[in-house]
Amino acid sequence: MASNQSKESDSSLSNDPTTPAPMETIETDVLIVGAGVTGLTLSILLADYGVKALTVAKHSGTAPSPRAHITNQRTVEVFRDMGIEEALYPVSTPLTSLGNCVMATSMTGREVARYSCYGAGAGQLSDFAKASPCEMINTPQNELEELLLARAHQEKADIRFNNEVVHIEQDDKWVLATVQDRVTGVEYKVRAKYAYGADGGRSITAEKLGFKFNGDAALMNMMTCWLEVDLTKYTAHRPACMYWMLRPGNAFWVGSGTFITVKPFTEWLMNRQYDPADGEPDMSEAGVIAYARSLIGIPDADVRVKDISKWQVNKMVAEDYRCGRVFLGGDAAHRHPPASGLGSNTCVQDAYNIAWKFALVLSGRAHYNLLDSYGQERQPVGKQIVDSAIQALYNMTRLPEVLGFRPGQSQEEGYKALEDLASDEPGAEERRAELDEVVNLQNRRSNALGVQLGQRYSGSCAVAYDGTPFPDYQRDSTLYYEPTTHPGACLPHAWVEHEGRRLSTLDVLKYGSFGLIVGIGGGPFERAAEVVSKEVGVEIPVYAIGYRCPYDDVLREWSARSEISDRGALLVRPDRFIAWRSFSRPSHPTGALLSAVRHVLGFDML
Repeated sequence: MASNQSKESDSSLSNDPTTPAPMETIETDVLIVGAGVTGLTLSILLADYGVKALTVAKHSGTAPSPRAHITNQRTVEVFRDMGIEEALYPVSTPLTSLGNCVMATSMTGREVARYSCYGAGAGQLSDFAKASPCEMINTPQNELEELLLARAHQEKADIRFNNEVVHIEQDDKWVLATVQDRVTGVEYKVRAKYAYGADGGRSITAEKLGFKFNGDAALMNMMTCWLEVDLTKYTAHRPACMYWMLRPGNAFWVGSGTFITVKPFTEWLMNRQYDPADGEPDMSEAGVIAYARSLIGIPDADVRVKDISKWQVNKMVAEDYRCGRVFLGGDAAHRHPPASGLGSNTCVQDAYNIAWKFALVLSGRAHYNLLDSYGQERQPVGKQIVDSAIQALYNMTRLPEVLGFRPGQSQEEGYKALEDLASDEPGAEERRAELDEVVNLQNRRSNALGVQLGQRYSGSCAVAYDGTPFPDYQRDSTLYYEPTTHPGACLPHAWVEHEGRRLSTLDVLKYGSFGLIVGIGGGPFERAAEVVSKEVGVEIPVYAIGYRCPYDDVLREWSARSEISDRGALLVRPDRFIAWRSFSRPSHPTGALLSAVRHVLGFDML
């Protein structure tokens, strides 16, 4: 692949044919290590921002199997901003059409419980719809990465698969990496101003640079199999994203296994837990088919195995996402189980957070202090999602207990306990109440709208705080999203009208740019933005949203969510987080705005 990076070699070496040829050196602004969801997203964003970057990945190509699949509303908003949203839908399934989690003894056996999830329930639809212009979708990771790679190639991003970083170090000016082409065996050097480790849970970037992690590794052992088997007959009447199998004889965190819908209802990911002390699972095709048939409940089900893998559940997050000129993101920084579907979403959002900061710092329009804000903002998010995913697994362990399933029991004992649950026997009603309680806990796994959308950055150097606290939560902060324009929160969604078209407030701002949102009395702020833009060299377009403004608040949704007066203003960052807020018009709008912008860009810390 042709490279747009500058190259050099050590010409001082002898021309003696016995002397090894000098190693090629590529110089670039950002070296991205890893080309999964995180690395590909960052590659696209940096290419769009005009940043010189090189992406290398040791794998031969994009993800070979679905793996992650839940794509939440905040991530779809990111892809919407990048112009990718419409391309997602042909390879995705709306989660409202897979709006259940079903718990049963097998795919064809007795159903134990069911609950609505991912915003599909009657009590959830309005909360999810009010929160975002986008919907949650089920996008297999292999499809998503192919889509991202195509867009990266369209933007002329330099992405090299089969190229492995074998060593990486840094000094006070450069990151220096040795990369090996795994096909030819040839090594070359990369000299970059910054590096971003997006190389997954076994990150060589984190290892070589000495990043420290909190938490525990290898909490449990899992096996995942990608299968083709048509189960429409048993699922169409109860469409679900996950079918959770619970059978007598074990109390594993995931029961006997789960069937995750990849393509309704013919492609699946079958996950099962195992204990190495009891021996390794049978990973042969015949063994996988036999186990799948046992979970399906049909001895001769026509099952095709497409992929088999083993992995471990970790509970780990990097203490800091920055070490000098090197940064971590995605699974390299936060390692956790897929429960709650937060993994790939957080990966995309990590890249979205740092891309514009790289662009401004490398162009000299922001001080390198701005890059400190990446870890200040994203590390607490990483810790939150690791904790949430682990808690979701713990919540799952209670279900086998309620059903009366335990290790070592006979099938007869287990099914007798299940029969008693549905009886009029003494204590059965209390057990059913406990079952309801445990099933309701699963909402914190699949309907965690507050965790998905409610990220609040506190203590960030890239936010000009106004001295007021974040508003108190009125409802459960895990289950419900409560929008706010407090600095450090994401810009709230509201529908407005512009030139006869309905737009979200998230659509109003220009991609990759700051924006200043004002109201009816925003004229002085418009003039201030012109002055400040010229002063700092950063474009700050102004958008008037309000009653009969160019962006007409026809439904009065914005006025209910803006938390500013008609003379106030909101400075919004390129990643759509609020950088600064003025409730009303200050006496000197230009000075106030200039001070805020300089703070966000890191110049007032010199």
